[in-house]
Amino acid sequence: MSEEINPFKIAQHQIDIVAEKLKLKKGIYEFIRWPHRELEVHFPVKMDNGDIKSFKGFRVQHNNARGPCKGGIRYHPDVTLDEVRALATWMTWKCAVVDIPFGGAKGGVICNPKEMSKTELERLTRRFALEISIIIGPEKDIPAPDVYTDAQTMAWFMDTYSMIKGYSVPGVITGKPLSIGGSQGRREATARGVMYTVREALKHLDYKVIPPEVWKKKCSEGELNDAICDGEEDSGYRIDDATVAIQGFGNVGSIAANLLTRKGAKVIAVSDSKIGIINKDGLDIPKVLTHKSRTGSLNGFEGASEEIGTKDVLEVECDVLIPAALENQITEDNVDRIKTRIVAEAANGPTTPAADRILHEKNVFLIPDILANAGGVTVSYFEWVQDLQQFFWSESDINMKLREIMVKAFGEVRDMSQKHQVNMRTGAYMLAVQRVADAIMIRGIFP
Repeated sequence: MSEEINPFKIAQHQIDIVAEKLKLKKGIYEFIRWPHRELEVHFPVKMDNGDIKSFKGFRVQHNNARGPCKGGIRYHPDVTLDEVRALATWMTWKCAVVDIPFGGAKGGVICNPKEMSKTELERLTRRFALEISIIIGPEKDIPAPDVYTDAQTMAWFMDTYSMIKGYSVPGVITGKPLSIGGSQGRREATARGVMYTVREALKHLDYKVIPPEVWKKKCSEGELNDAICDGEEDSGYRIDDATVAIQGFGNVGSIAANLLTRKGAKVIAVSDSKIGIINKDGLDIPKVLTHKSRTGSLNGFEGASEEIGTKDVLEVECDVLIPAALENQITEDNVDRIKTRIVAEAANGPTTPAADRILHEKNVFLIPDILANAGGVTVSYFEWVQDLQQFFWSESDINMKLREIMVKAFGEVRDMSQKHQVNMRTGAYMLAVQRVADAIMIRGIFP
């Protein structure tokens, strides 16, 4: 492939673009191009067969000018330091764009969790938690789940840190089970944030939407089915028949599909790591979820009219395309075949800079990752606040607060992009980088 797809170089390139537009001071610009702190650890883990295996892990803290660092931990055989650096950098901008008081961090361990038992994963997690405990804490750096880590992983992590401290410290981690200080709505938060921003984009582009007072009246008069009306706490607009394709049917992609369907969208294509399925009349998402849960794959789903490749889903003609898998999925090689009006980046860094420029030239409205998928870190912030004050909110309160933050952030990014006549990604970065630069300058340089 001809274009550069090193994720950290991409992250730095994005800073370069906005630094010039914002006319940042040279010292501030050079400082935010690099992570503030990096920790690389090598540690042994006893495997179930008694062997000792060595693993490598990373924790990178990009910036803490606006508050403690925040970011997930991923377990994957392809984790690299540059990947973790990039993700930590993007977390800084993500927190700033939705205006929550965190900086960015990220962690990762090079391993293949699919080839490890639960007890091996527990021992790996506890040892990694011990290794990075010197730089994390509820007032310093708060990890969370990411690729191939989950609430159970976070429970082991929190317990290990608490054992080190000698008392329970639920605020050291987010994405925990509810029984040990987790938050209502956390599992759905990233996908829910995607749904809110997609809905705002459809409104912005004058797609047909149903105002809340209209659809509530239709619910009361029995014109909309129970799956749509039951449990609707959201007073926002409903989407009317916008078509959606989603690459990645994991936690974020599957929940986004379900939420968008409940809001009236028609999900016509989805893919997991093995296969994609399509039905232009609309997939029955609850049935797709049941099939995936039962078989572990989308393969063989009877409601599909066709099975396609995982990347082919990106090229399905639709109103909204949601890449919800890994980085660098929309590239210079396939961008000309993208046929959508809106790209909502549920994944981190799914679009390369070269593809970004081409999408803009094609008049595709892009909701950048640091905005589209910021629902997860926003509710992680809510979880951290609840842990610190030991007072917990209802799920409806969580969703209401999340909606307010996501809608406000979308509006601010849209306004910034229109004011400076740039695309939404550049508008989001200008907003976020300016907030971080302002924090650095107002705090001053020590000593």
